[in-house]
Amino acid sequence: MGTLSFTLLSIIFLLIFFTEISWAADAISGTQSITGNSTLVSKDGNFEMGFFSPDGSTNRYVGIWYKDISARAVVWVANRQNPINDSSGTLMINSTGHLVLSQKSGVVWSANPAKPIQTPILQLLDSGNLVVRDDKDENLESYVWQSFDYPCDTLLPGMKLGWDLKTGLQRRLVSWKSSDDPSPGDLTWEIDINNYPESVMFRGSEKYYRGGPWNGLRFSGAPELKPNPLFKFEFVFNEDEVYYTYNLLNNSAKSRIVVNQTNGYTRDRYAWNSVTQMTQSWDVFATVPRDNCDKYALCGAYGNCIIGESPVCQCLEGFKPKGNLMDWSQGCIRNKPFNCQDKDSSGFLKFRSLKLPETAYSWVNESLNLKECKAKCLSNCSCTAYANSDIRGGGSGCVMWFGDLIDIREFQAGGQDLYVRMHASELGSKTKRTVRIAVIVLLVTVVVCGVLLVAHYIRRRKCLEEHAGTNGIIMNQNNAGQTEDLEVLFFDLDKIVKATNNFSSSNKLGEGGFGPVYRGTLKDGQEIAVKRLSMSSGQGQNEFKNEVILIAKLQHRNLVKLLGCCFQGEEKMLIYEYMPNKSLDSFIFDQRKSEMLDWSKRFHIICGIARGLLYLHQDSRLRIIHRDLKASNVLLDKEMNPKISDFGMARTFGGDQSEGNTNRVVGTYGYMAPEYAIDGLFSVKSDVFSFGILLLEIISGKKNRGFYHLETNLNLIGYAWRLWKEGRPLEFINPFLRDSSNHSEVLRSIHVGLLCVQEHPEDRPSMSYVVVMLGGENALPEPKQPGFSLGKDTVTADSSSNKVESSSTNEITVTLLEPR
Repeated sequence: MGTLSFTLLSIIFLLIFFTEISWAADAISGTQSITGNSTLVSKDGNFEMGFFSPDGSTNRYVGIWYKDISARAVVWVANRQNPINDSSGTLMINSTGHLVLSQKSGVVWSANPAKPIQTPILQLLDSGNLVVRDDKDENLESYVWQSFDYPCDTLLPGMKLGWDLKTGLQRRLVSWKSSDDPSPGDLTWEIDINNYPESVMFRGSEKYYRGGPWNGLRFSGAPELKPNPLFKFEFVFNEDEVYYTYNLLNNSAKSRIVVNQTNGYTRDRYAWNSVTQMTQSWDVFATVPRDNCDKYALCGAYGNCIIGESPVCQCLEGFKPKGNLMDWSQGCIRNKPFNCQDKDSSGFLKFRSLKLPETAYSWVNESLNLKECKAKCLSNCSCTAYANSDIRGGGSGCVMWFGDLIDIREFQAGGQDLYVRMHASELGSKTKRTVRIAVIVLLVTVVVCGVLLVAHYIRRRKCLEEHAGTNGIIMNQNNAGQTEDLEVLFFDLDKIVKATNNFSSSNKLGEGGFGPVYRGTLKDGQEIAVKRLSMSSGQGQNEFKNEVILIAKLQHRNLVKLLGCCFQGEEKMLIYEYMPNKSLDSFIFDQRKSEMLDWSKRFHIICGIARGLLYLHQDSRLRIIHRDLKASNVLLDKEMNPKISDFGMARTFGGDQSEGNTNRVVGTYGYMAPEYAIDGLFSVKSDVFSFGILLLEIISGKKNRGFYHLETNLNLIGYAWRLWKEGRPLEFINPFLRDSSNHSEVLRSIHVGLLCVQEHPEDRPSMSYVVVMLGGENALPEPKQPGFSLGKDTVTADSSSNKVESSSTNEITVTLLEPR
């Protein structure tokens, strides 16, 4: 009897078990349905489909979401307008391929196939696309219905935003009404198919944001849309289709675009950050609208919106405000109308770096060049402007506007040229005005320089004294010879003296090549770190100004924040946010404190440093090479978030420049790339080399400079390389970490570190690829033998700074090194 009972229980258990796992399949046929907690899971486990209830709601919906992500992100909802208010919902596919979602009271939602099929199945693909297809059709991409044709608020990679011109199908995004209500909200994103299609967002029935027409490279109003390490994008415009789409370059990455009215009316591009358990989140990659100038038609007809101007609305050259200057909705009118019948009475004035006007009244011809476009526009009495329709390869194609020019804004970089029709007498006004401005500026400059020269001989102090808490402007000549005006908060010397207890030794945090660093507390209780330029420092006024200029322009969570400076008499000080955990080297190279950093914290620090460097190299307004990245220049806040500091040695480059050379080599022995230390050649890949050294130091707990393996005569890089070749990389780990670390993450990090310290710059990855490699799971390229791996004294150099003995383990920042 007992045996029989046990057998029956086993059979029941197996039936329940296989019933549950059957819904872990990616498809169902006409004999199956989805109810309750059963779901479909895509083949590789990327997406899951089933019933769900939004947080804060008891209504039930059929939706698709990312699987195995703690914060559920729903990307598609079937019955978004008709929720199920009980547990009776059933989704099935019938024998002809019709999808039916029903509850006790009847049908809630249904979808019809484009044509009847014999053996229909409903399948969830790894792209997140839910499709109906014929199971006997050998063409696996022959769908008779797909959810990608009926998007909700999310655009996934591979989805199309736009129109099927043959069937009239429009694919557009519509926001959720609220976070607990997926019914259609007020915000939509779509492709407006005028003669010159463009990206448009509506808030209700009103245009809210216009991305502009596609110019061959990107949407005219989105100059920041550039090739990047996360995704590639495409715009298709032919007689059959008009659509925008994008695809990820890394299959392990996750990204989505969402229109959202819950936290402001925005369109956000998200990327999943899964580098560590501590930082898992959907990070915002880009958002529109970005600023006030993105508001549709803010400045009216012929008005140009310029961020940084006051007011932001300005009339185009040759136009004047039509109405009240406090209300720009009326736009601008011409200073002097032209005679349409007289071709010689008008011409065209060129405006640069603009978002092209609204294309509702436009005409496009891809075969005309710019000269032909001008002639075509001039011959048409109603034509008000023209431009290239495609900016690739120097420009091609022709687009002409008829009527008022609406929704124009000016960009600092990345905009387009627009040729606006003017009365002939207005064509020279811009040049005359420019000459007048140049003369005025020249006269003012001469007067100011004269005053400054007189003040130089009269006053004994060289620098302006400012009151605490006031804003000043540091005028500095940068490497390109351009004058930079930076608003910087000035601190009064007396208040810094009080804050640091007269620079008491008990307040001293440490000392570097710049000089001593003190902890201080301002009157309001805010803690600060004061970096004081030493009179005997090898780094002088240029490094001081360089650091102020660079850090004042940088904003990133992995870069130290500059609060202000004190520039009074002989005293030069930088005031930073205080980092209670001081610098990274005080942890990883200290046997006792090292145990406070387990592997998860170290990996969090590694990834934070990588993101900070990526920002410097690629995402900041300036392209910056740090040139002195090391453990002592990475500070840690109270939550152990890394902050890159010390920009006194950094160099800036233009957007297209990424390398340079110098006979003044600066940096720290042990972290310099070979081409920099020997030949004075530096680039973003020099920083990558320094990052690789730092990465290996964090893993091993050993300094590269000072490490010497007696048996092999190898330095830290060479030792890591030897262990890697011999298949013993885990022996490289700090012994404290060997039993507690994630070995796959450690091995991947060592692998990335070796790739970063390759001898030749072209063999090293970019920081964007480093970030992807650290957070991904794809196979990595095999490293070659690293640079500086064959012994301690690889580089011999004469230095004007302190002498460095070969047996010393101290870090010396080199301020002048003549390469041989």
